[in-house]
Amino acid sequence: MISTITSVFKKCKKEKRPALLTYTVAGDNNKKKSLEILKSISKHVDICEIGFPHNTPIADGGQIQTSAYRSIKKGTKLRDVFQIVKQFKKYKNHKPVILMGYYNMIFQYGENKFINKCKEVGVNGLIVVDLPWPDNKSFAKKCKKKSIIFVQLLSPTTSNKRMKKIISDSHDMIYYISMLGTTGSRLKISSKEILKNYKKVKRINKNKNCVIGFGITNETISSLKSADGLVVGSEICKEITKSLKKRQNPVTNVSKMVKKLKNKIL
Repeated sequence: MISTITSVFKKCKKEKRPALLTYTVAGDNNKKKSLEILKSISKHVDICEIGFPHNTPIADGGQIQTSAYRSIKKGTKLRDVFQIVKQFKKYKNHKPVILMGYYNMIFQYGENKFINKCKEVGVNGLIVVDLPWPDNKSFAKKCKKKSIIFVQLLSPTTSNKRMKKIISDSHDMIYYISMLGTTGSRLKISSKEILKNYKKVKRINKNKNCVIGFGITNETISSLKSADGLVVGSEICKEITKSLKKRQNPVTNVSKMVKKLKNKIL
């Protein structure tokens, strides 16, 4: 059976555009608003990445850390993240969900219990930032048994030999980190250079869907639209922060922003 995530990429390819993936932190700025944001952006995005808030992140830049801090301050726990996903999946215009987070929370929760819970609430994919290949092989297999796509990460420093092994082991979606550093940094290299590196990944296996993340903004998104998918995260977290500071509704502002991003890749 074709996964929902794979179907999304097929649809986007037919429409000759990349898939738009957004990242928001579950529970930012509270559980209710977090769910409202997901529902409102669901009209424009193809896949929703949802992060579970973490107090010691290794890949998240300042904007995402601020979002996570707000969520933790409101008391968001892993069970709340699952609840938000479950509620979102009841919404008629819901999109596939990829949960993104760190392994120690999964380890504390219990691997099998965590994967079963993901399946139960309707999670379609998982990104575990600090569980690299080959350490993730057994976890990825468990995900596959439950029809959950485990997303492998590649970066500009991944050697060709390692890249081939990761891609051959990967499920149907790969995440290419555009540059070294944390999320939300300004693009340190040109879009041309990113696409050159990205094409190396695609040459190894053109059938695996590969998305580009880190540094994707309103300014850079259209120059990268030849990719299978593009992930925007820090820009959205930044918009939530800005809205709250101005005492505006983040739901409306984020929705408008995501609509603009979508128009740039059509």
